[in-house]
Amino acid sequence: MDAMNAPELQAAFTAELASANRKLKALVDERARDMGLTLSRARLLMQLAKADGPIQSDLAGLLDIEQPTLVRLLDGLERTGMIERRAAEGDRRARRVFLTPVARAQAEDILAFLTDLRADVLDGIDREELEVALRVLSRMSRNIVANRGAAG
Repeated sequence: MDAMNAPELQAAFTAELASANRKLKALVDERARDMGLTLSRARLLMQLAKADGPIQSDLAGLLDIEQPTLVRLLDGLERTGMIERRAAEGDRRARRVFLTPVARAQAEDILAFLTDLRADVLDGIDREELEVALRVLSRMSRNIVANRGAAG
């Protein structure tokens, strides 16, 4: 690669990052479809597999989706027997979301598929490179958070 000045290097890096993100989402979506899931449903099941029983409104925040979108996802999963919603203790309006045993088994399959997918995607990248990349991406995330709303 020819020597780039700082703005060119920054543009190339952010373009490649965006491209890799799109490709990764497409690959996960393709493999999730092979398992009979949408990417959104797979993400939701994974979140519940990590911490079963979150309050529904908190779940939307964890998944970074709007509440109406979450409700549609939950309605579909509830109809197919994948999740159940129960009233939260102390607050009848709040609902907790739990995986059913069938969904838990599918979530385990998704975890295995994600482990394999990560190994495939990160093949040939050594630990030191991953550590540097993780530090860079973490710093970018902090910078993004610090800059949100700063233009207003």
